[in-house]
Amino acid sequence: MAGHSLRRSYALTAGEAVRSLVVVRPPKFPGPLFSIVVAFLLAMTASAGAGRITTSSVAPSANSVTFKVPKGTDQLAPDITSIAVSNNDPGVITFRINVANRPQLGQDMLFDVFVDADRRTTTGSQNLAGVDYVIELAGGEVNLFKWDGTNFTRRGGDPSAASLSFAYRRGLTIHISAADLGNTRGFRFFAAATSGVAVDPDTGALDFANAHDDTAHPAGGGLYAFDVKMALPKLVVQKVATTPQKPAAGKPFSVRLTAARSDTGARLKGGQITCAARAGDKSISSQTPRFVGTQAMCTWIIPGFARGKRFVGSIAIVFEGKRVSRNVSLGISSSSPSRVRPRLTSARSSKLSASFRLPDSAAALSSSREAKTARCA
Repeated sequence: MAGHSLRRSYALTAGEAVRSLVVVRPPKFPGPLFSIVVAFLLAMTASAGAGRITTSSVAPSANSVTFKVPKGTDQLAPDITSIAVSNNDPGVITFRINVANRPQLGQDMLFDVFVDADRRTTTGSQNLAGVDYVIELAGGEVNLFKWDGTNFTRRGGDPSAASLSFAYRRGLTIHISAADLGNTRGFRFFAAATSGVAVDPDTGALDFANAHDDTAHPAGGGLYAFDVKMALPKLVVQKVATTPQKPAAGKPFSVRLTAARSDTGARLKGGQITCAARAGDKSISSQTPRFVGTQAMCTWIIPGFARGKRFVGSIAIVFEGKRVSRNVSLGISSSSPSRVRPRLTSARSSKLSASFRLPDSAAALSSSREAKTARCA
C-alpha cells in the first residue's frame, strides 16, 4: 500500500557524539523524502485543525520535564523558547512547544518533532542520529511518520496513531500514546518550526525559498532525552456475582468475577483463571474455568452430603503477570424442594366444582343409580 512521506528533509552531523544540527533545504525538485508527497492543504486554520484536543480530555501528567531552547539566529523564524515534555500513568506523552512570536498557527507554518524512540543510533535514520519517528504538523493536520529504512513514511501496516492529536495557542501542544511510538519507555528528540512556506496553487508543491527555521536542540548539539515514567497498572475488581445466589447441595454453583486494568479501564476478556473451594472440610473440584464475555467464571457441583455446611471458595485471574482474586463464603442449603400444589380454599373449591360439570349422559346415569338406591332403601 502506498504511503505518505515527510514533507521536509533534515539531517544531523554525527561523529562519536552529535555536536551540531544542520538544516538541509529540500532540493528544487523533491528527492527521496518527497517522493510520495501529498498535496499541502491550502485551507489552513489559524488555531487548530484535525485532531484538536483539549487538555481536560487528557489525564494529569505524572512526570514532566521542561527543556530550555537556545535563542535562534533567524529573527524572522518562529522563536521556540522552551519545550515541556510530560506523560501520565496511562502512557500519553505530551509535547508543549512554546513559541514566543507566533500566538496563532500561521498559514505558512510547519512543525516537526523528531523522536528516537529506543535511544539507539544504530536504528532509525542514520542521518538523524537514530530518529525512528517524526510527528509533523502541516496544513492544519498532524501525522506520524516512521522510518522504513530509506525514508520517513506512513504505510498501511504502521501503528494506527489513533492517539495523536494537537492544539495550538501561543505554541504547539501534541498528545500521543507511548504505544504509538513503539511502546517507548525513554526517548531522545529535537524539534523544528518553519515559517514562510509557500504552496503552489496548481500542484500543491511546497516552496521553501523564503522559509525561516528555528530548530530546538541542546546548546551543545545533539538531542534532548526524556524518560517515560508510568505507574505499573493493576487489576481491579469491578463486580462479583454468584448463580444461584446461595449454593445448594447437589446443585451447580458458579462465581463470576469482572476485573479491569487500572490504567485504561479496559475489562479483561482473557487470562489464567484459578478456582478453589471446599464444602465444610472437604475440597471440591471445579469444572473447567472460562471467560464468558468479560466475566471469568468458576463452577462447582456442590456435593449432596454438604447440606448445612459452609461453602468457602475463591476465584483468581492472572493477566500479564498481575493477579486479582476474590473469596466467597456462603452457607449451603438443601436442594430446592419439589413444587407442592397449593391447597384450595373453599371459594376456589366451589368455583372448581362448578367448572367440572358432568356430561348429560353421565348425569343421567348418576340420577338412575341414585333412584335405584332409594327404592332398595
